[in-house]
Amino acid sequence: MRADARKNRDHLLEVAGTAIAQHGIDVPMRDLARRADVGLATLLRHFPTREALLEALLRTSFEQLTATAGEYEVSSSPEDALVSWLRDCVAWTTEYRGVTEMMAAAIEDTDSALHAACVTLRAAGARLLTRAQSAGTARGDINGDDLFALVAMLAWLGDQPALASRADRLFEVVASAVLRSKG
Repeated sequence: MRADARKNRDHLLEVAGTAIAQHGIDVPMRDLARRADVGLATLLRHFPTREALLEALLRTSFEQLTATAGEYEVSSSPEDALVSWLRDCVAWTTEYRGVTEMMAAAIEDTDSALHAACVTLRAAGARLLTRAQSAGTARGDINGDDLFALVAMLAWLGDQPALASRADRLFEVVASAVLRSKG
């Protein structure tokens, strides 16, 4: 990709990230182009669909969260690694309003542009969960699918204005339930 095209693409992603954080994933493509000071055709040349734009925007974040899971895996106790990664995932997912539903749908839809990134992210969490289960610090009756659903549930709470003030407390409740070993 030419340097100017790469610069345009990066600028579009930056503008889209800000707009989606403020207004949610349904912000019109025309508005994104206007905010980026480009024509709609330029936006569509780089990202022909909303899902393609979101995939490009989210892929980098998913890769970072996956890498962070690997770092936690070698630098933290199994329990701390799992809780830290969960907190990071929930915080990131809450940053982009409306992405929770998209992630939940993409994990099941193999044709989705986000499917592979969601599967990789879920696998990273599952590794941390399995490690904590092996150490006896996490419940043995949940799996990576459950953990991914819990991230979506906790992020959804943060997306709800009436419940956002309770999100941190409820994160702690859920984390302690995940970490409580079945006796």
